[in-house]
Amino acid sequence: MTQRFLPYGRQALDEQDIAAVAEVLRGDWLTTGPTVDAFEIAFAAACGAEHAIACSNGTTALHLALAALDIGPGDVCVVPAITFMATANAARYCGADVVFADVDPETGLMTPETLDVALEVARLRGTVKAVLPVHLAGQCEDVAGLAQRAHAAGAVLVEDACHAVGSRHEGEPVGSCRHSVSACFSFHPVKTIAAGEGGAITTNDAALAERLRRLRSHGIERDPARMQRQAGEPWWHEMSELGWNYRLSDIQAALALSQLKRLDLFAARRQELAALYDDAFEPLAPRIQPLARTPDCEPCLHLYPVRIDFDAEGTTRTAVMDGLRERGIGSQVHYIPVPDQPYYLDLYGRQDLPGAQRYYARTLSLPLFVGMEDDDPLRVADGLRGVLGR
Repeated sequence: MTQRFLPYGRQALDEQDIAAVAEVLRGDWLTTGPTVDAFEIAFAAACGAEHAIACSNGTTALHLALAALDIGPGDVCVVPAITFMATANAARYCGADVVFADVDPETGLMTPETLDVALEVARLRGTVKAVLPVHLAGQCEDVAGLAQRAHAAGAVLVEDACHAVGSRHEGEPVGSCRHSVSACFSFHPVKTIAAGEGGAITTNDAALAERLRRLRSHGIERDPARMQRQAGEPWWHEMSELGWNYRLSDIQAALALSQLKRLDLFAARRQELAALYDDAFEPLAPRIQPLARTPDCEPCLHLYPVRIDFDAEGTTRTAVMDGLRERGIGSQVHYIPVPDQPYYLDLYGRQDLPGAQRYYARTLSLPLFVGMEDDDPLRVADGLRGVLGR
């Protein structure tokens, strides 16, 4: 009997999600409206933050977060070399330069030590304005240590938490912004909660939240108290600065809000599956090793990456991925180092980032999603062992 295919990620939808979306479709608001407002209130509470600003996806969240800080030409943002390219691109959208920090090859995360090195380079390029730690795969960065370095350099911390919905660090939800000015999230279908496409920014700064909302909608101001002209006409509004249409629709917010109600269940299930994987791979160490865990973190893993020395195994990652696919198992690579992308190579040249290169050379992401069955992690581990042989 052919076993069902296991993709590396998949959304988890139920009838309540469908009903929530259908209710919006039957109503008067399809674009940004009361359901977005309700989602923002609920998401801020889930993250332990004062404010949440919903937007169209994680990339636009990152762009808005930097734009609202007036980051622009002559400024520099520090980004880890291992991340999705949107983290770096957000700085470029603002006209700022990017300096890539190396990562710990066992976790894929920027560390305070690698940030120190990157900050030395960044100071030579311009005014260091922001450091963007990435909670890769749902693992928690050392935000306190990174914030200390960033603040000493005159910069702020903007967390890329697109992978980390539901993760907790030092007992608090990621997104509480204890050490950062803001945190950015994604609700892509393979993330912990799905909106189809969607994103959000959390912050504890009321003035920043107000500006983020304005920039999200073309820079338009509708509050008479904050307008330059006190017109009195009910239709009057002002575009006080250049913004974008980065709004989330009520349709997407309905799905995200319904999913958010099951966040604790989703997180618990992902943790259960990760533990089953850990047990399945323990006899295969050190040939196959799960991503090293970070201290003070209760991760809600978005991905389950393992580390494999493909050269030592006498094979290639391509051959392993092909072999897994033949067994009905999907896999992916997270990520190619961003500074190795042609755009950044042309901009900054090749860089010596040995931790990122070592991480990239060994990483492989295996299936992890709420709908997996208890025996699926063992099936994946057995399949990987079969592909590698011995």
